[in-house]
Amino acid sequence: MKHFTDLIAECLPEVEEIFPWDLEEKLQQPEPPLLLDVREANEYDALALPGSIHVPRGILESACDWDYDETVPELAAGRDREIVVICRSGNRSILAAHTMQRMGFKHVCSLKTGIKGWNDFEQTLVDVAGNEVDIDDADEILATKLREDQKRPAA
Repeated sequence: MKHFTDLIAECLPEVEEIFPWDLEEKLQQPEPPLLLDVREANEYDALALPGSIHVPRGILESACDWDYDETVPELAAGRDREIVVICRSGNRSILAAHTMQRMGFKHVCSLKTGIKGWNDFEQTLVDVAGNEVDIDDADEILATKLREDQKRPAA
């Protein structure tokens, strides 16, 4: 049986990762990358990188392709564009970037450390209304909130 971390480990050798400081540099380029946030809607609404587009991982494949209700034209047309995939901590983004590579996206990478790392690097995050989110508030929003029933049972 495979676990979540096993799936990530299998995809990792095939997916480029960049750190927040690398992304900061890329965003200064004349043609910055497309930022794709694959978290769930409630996560994205609370805080996101300014200018990112939101496509939950659950509809990623159809959002990346034409002729679906979920199609995101900017994404479907972006198979040759540089794309940075973002999630909370850099795990879901690896799986999403791997899937996109299999779908023919040529320049896709994952933000290592995710939005948590972006916040730790003290970069701007905004809520769904475009208001800047305080770094300490973002820390609280991004903190792990594992319930007892979500923990692995004792052997």
